[in-house]
Amino acid sequence: MPYSLARLLTRLSFRQLQVFHAVCQHLSYSRAADELGLTQPAVSSQVRQLEHALGQPLFEYVGKQLYITAAGQQLEQAVISIFSDLKRLQMELAEIEGQVRGELRLAAVSTAQYVVPYLLQGFLEQFPQVDVRLEIVNRARATQRLTENRDDLVIMGMPPESNALRSTPFLTNVMIPVVRVDNPLLNSRSLDAQTFLDAKLLIREPGSGTRKALEQWCQQNRLSLNPHMELGSNAAIKHGVLAGLGVAVLPRLSVRAELKLGELACLDLEGFPLRRSWCTVHPAAKHPTPVMQAFLDYIQRAMGGLEQQVYGETL
Repeated sequence: MPYSLARLLTRLSFRQLQVFHAVCQHLSYSRAADELGLTQPAVSSQVRQLEHALGQPLFEYVGKQLYITAAGQQLEQAVISIFSDLKRLQMELAEIEGQVRGELRLAAVSTAQYVVPYLLQGFLEQFPQVDVRLEIVNRARATQRLTENRDDLVIMGMPPESNALRSTPFLTNVMIPVVRVDNPLLNSRSLDAQTFLDAKLLIREPGSGTRKALEQWCQQNRLSLNPHMELGSNAAIKHGVLAGLGVAVLPRLSVRAELKLGELACLDLEGFPLRRSWCTVHPAAKHPTPVMQAFLDYIQRAMGGLEQQVYGETL
């Protein structure tokens, strides 16, 4: 039988909740133990104590797979809320002291991974007591994380059109047509965009921001898009071009080193480069933490010099 609230408060500990949350994230006692620096029996013991205090099983095995129970799902939501409130309290107490301190949770689509370091370098110089947690995900996962309110901010191009989201552009994303340096297209005197698009185009999966930008441009210019091969990341596409599998349209930042080394070349095509914007995105109803607000304010202050810093020029 569950304890009363007064007795429950004497039986619970933040460590138990932390252990429980780690097991929820990994659905594995052993991986949770590795993350927390505990033994697997210690993790199991903490969960059993929590289950005994609540009078409900929190996990169950079906075969060899660990699943969270309905009671466990309810507790997980409560734990997320408790830890979020504690983080906010920590930040607000630091703000009272005139400091910005705490955790900044960021997610960035893979194309933005080349931009985020430039943002963080200057920000962390100003606010060295901030801890940053960064997840690199694809666009579909980034959109899902926005729906689940998993992060303080998501950095992406072409954010979903929704009144429930607030997006702020901060840097131009320049996308260019690239080929390997020995590609015959480089010797063509009358190369047009359709010929390039038909030359074994390597492209991202449906839903990718890079692909959506190219699809929109082709539609606006009445060009047909017939991909030769779909690959799951810009890095894979870049290496596909280097291997001679075909041609691609990629963010300039993602191929800057290969262009400089002479391994890839940018074609001079009418209509290119494509220009879109990277944006910070968060739920419109989200109340910014002090750290999140400090980061947003920093980006606004840094916007003027960011393109010069990232591209070496003002676009």
